[in-house]
Amino acid sequence: MVKTARVPADYILPLYMNGLQGRMLRLPSSTRKRREILLIYGHHTSLERMWGLAEYMSRYGNVTIPDMPGFGGMESFYKIGEKPTLDNLADYLAAFVKLRYRNRRVTIMAISLGFAIVTRMLQRYPELAKKVDILISLSGMVNKNDFRWKRRNFIVFRYGSSLLSRRFPAALGQHIALRGPLIRATYRFVEKKHPKLRDANASERADRIAFEIHLWKINDLRTYMDSAVTMLKMDLGSRHVNLPVYHVAVDDDHYFDNLKVEQHMRRIYKDFHLIKTKLPAHMPTILASAKEAAPFIPPKIRQLLRQKV
Repeated sequence: MVKTARVPADYILPLYMNGLQGRMLRLPSSTRKRREILLIYGHHTSLERMWGLAEYMSRYGNVTIPDMPGFGGMESFYKIGEKPTLDNLADYLAAFVKLRYRNRRVTIMAISLGFAIVTRMLQRYPELAKKVDILISLSGMVNKNDFRWKRRNFIVFRYGSSLLSRRFPAALGQHIALRGPLIRATYRFVEKKHPKLRDANASERADRIAFEIHLWKINDLRTYMDSAVTMLKMDLGSRHVNLPVYHVAVDDDHYFDNLKVEQHMRRIYKDFHLIKTKLPAHMPTILASAKEAAPFIPPKIRQLLRQKV
């Protein structure tokens, strides 16, 4: 009997929490493993972008990926009169974990900004650490100094993001600047240097740009810019989290300084395990299949995930 390929649309469910409408991907284990895996994505993404990673991780358990307010097409905190602060995002995630995993333990894997949200959640709700059996960071960060950008670029992005996080400039940007032809032309102008595009051939580059256009349109621009400011001002301090973290670091990550990331995570977590992987980028634009996602999960992480729950 030939197995039919699984597709994202069959596993995406509506998500309604705290007065906000979004989506959730719920992918059952392909091997009937009982582990529960919660995947928290990063700054500029969608459930569809994470499909390949979810499909790969389903070898080790049931995978859940919730949208966060303002991300992936979900309604933003601004709709209910709140701001997308790190604390509000952490509180939202904590509410999701309490509802979804009331009597169960969970493995959490978080990417980039997603890991900062998870860290803040565990700092604000230390009782939730008891629910977590494995905590995995994929190119995660917890401090503004984790970035390896030149000071000029840092300042431009920091204050440009601050301007566009305001209501009127964000509305102008969302409805005027974020049009397909303009976004495509911008990416075409920088395609030979842009880390998401420079390693692709012409056909793959066109696909990546098309997906980037989609991401810019579905994600709330004001939330995106406010979250960028959060990352560029972030310092989660040394408030202890009673868990070890397994941090997957990409060699030559074009965003983060791996040594500084380690220093800052060691200040917070009970223990820190650095696991390096050789990949050409921080995270790719599209993880369309499990095969493409596999290199992001090093053997050490696979070994952890194979442990009995």
